[in-house]
Amino acid sequence: MNWTQLLSHKRLGSSDHSTASSTRTDFQRDLDRIVFSSAFRRMQDKTQIFPLSKVDYVRTRLTHSLESSSVGRSLGTLVGEQIIARHKLKENEASDFGDICAAACLAHDIGNPPFGHSGEDAIRHWAENGEYGKQRVAVLQGSQREDFLNFEGNSQGFRVLTRLQNRDNPGGLQLTCATLAAFTKYPRESCIGNGRFQGVSAKKPGFTAEDQDLFSEVSETVGLLRRDPVLAIWHRHPLAFLVEAADDICYRVIDIEDGYRLGHLSYHEAMELFSAVLPDSSSRHKRLNRITGDKEKIEFLRAKVISQAISEILHCFLDHEEAILAGQIDQPLMSQIPHRAEMDRLIEVAHEKIYIAPEVIEIETAGFQVISELLERFIPIIDDVAAQGERASPRSQMMIRLIPEQFIGPHGQPAKDHYTRLLRLTDFVSGMTDSYAVSLYKKVTGISLPG
Repeated sequence: MNWTQLLSHKRLGSSDHSTASSTRTDFQRDLDRIVFSSAFRRMQDKTQIFPLSKVDYVRTRLTHSLESSSVGRSLGTLVGEQIIARHKLKENEASDFGDICAAACLAHDIGNPPFGHSGEDAIRHWAENGEYGKQRVAVLQGSQREDFLNFEGNSQGFRVLTRLQNRDNPGGLQLTCATLAAFTKYPRESCIGNGRFQGVSAKKPGFTAEDQDLFSEVSETVGLLRRDPVLAIWHRHPLAFLVEAADDICYRVIDIEDGYRLGHLSYHEAMELFSAVLPDSSSRHKRLNRITGDKEKIEFLRAKVISQAISEILHCFLDHEEAILAGQIDQPLMSQIPHRAEMDRLIEVAHEKIYIAPEVIEIETAGFQVISELLERFIPIIDDVAAQGERASPRSQMMIRLIPEQFIGPHGQPAKDHYTRLLRLTDFVSGMTDSYAVSLYKKVTGISLPG
């Protein structure tokens, strides 16, 4: 792969040429389009770790995405400065690398359903075990079937960016192909054969069967290396490694800080975990001693740990750049840095003491029920209207009005094929906020009545 093509300004679905502007680059416009999208705003009420938290300090998907974007911009800009000097890329600015990473990081969780990863699990479980879900999914084949059995927020995020937002536009938000490729950590369709392809980029699907042509256009535009002549699977865009690293840094470090603030970790536990990542420094100790509050000391160390991780990721990427461009590296950068064991320990402790907290388990369990029940309630309604039209049952004709037209079909008429109907329904449910999903669940089950 070559950097000139990898940094393509071409917009998916648009024939307009790159805008020559001294104030906003094409990649900055990508970031702005994501920020002003409704899907991005909805992340303020989507779970990061603590669902439906009443504590205003706790991070949501929105704040996590903003923090990841900040780290991604730093990583991208630092890498860009070195790449431009190394390859004499006069036409590119270091800020282009940073802006691509910042935009991709900003959107990296935009397709996640309500209630965090348990929401993904709920959709997969419904597709395999739901009374109606199992019947509908069983008739599908290949990647169409695996899109539901192996439902993935990353695939859904690609749909949000390229199809569901600004749905009347070809290419949705019409982001640059460079940003969309950097966003796609898993450039593969959902059905590729278990264990056939190794590496982190083959671990999960990155786009649905319906969106395969869109990603193919992205991959051809930026020049990704294909891994199979028949199956839709490619090597990653190099900047996708930095997007992944920014996310890895943030959720490891920030989850420890949130866990401390909510009392799941003691001050000394958090201090010890953060200090282990940092090389010994007398100046840092002096600065730490001048800080009076425990909370402020943890915040100070959190910033230092993020800075240390950025530095180590930067050097790791530059050391392996040639192999990355050749598609010979397919492991997370986090797994190759000097303090990888100490950074891994952060996530191990989070699993041991934070992710199993009662308030997390209780709400995620309830969320599992909410999502499964919404899917089970709505799919027979949609099928009834698709088959019977105006002769559908009064209940079906009434309940289908709870679904926005964009998730049914033109003029409120569902598609004729099962795959498209299921896809539109999962678009609807996965796009909900935590609070809206709970509210709609209560209404359709009769638990809560209007007024």
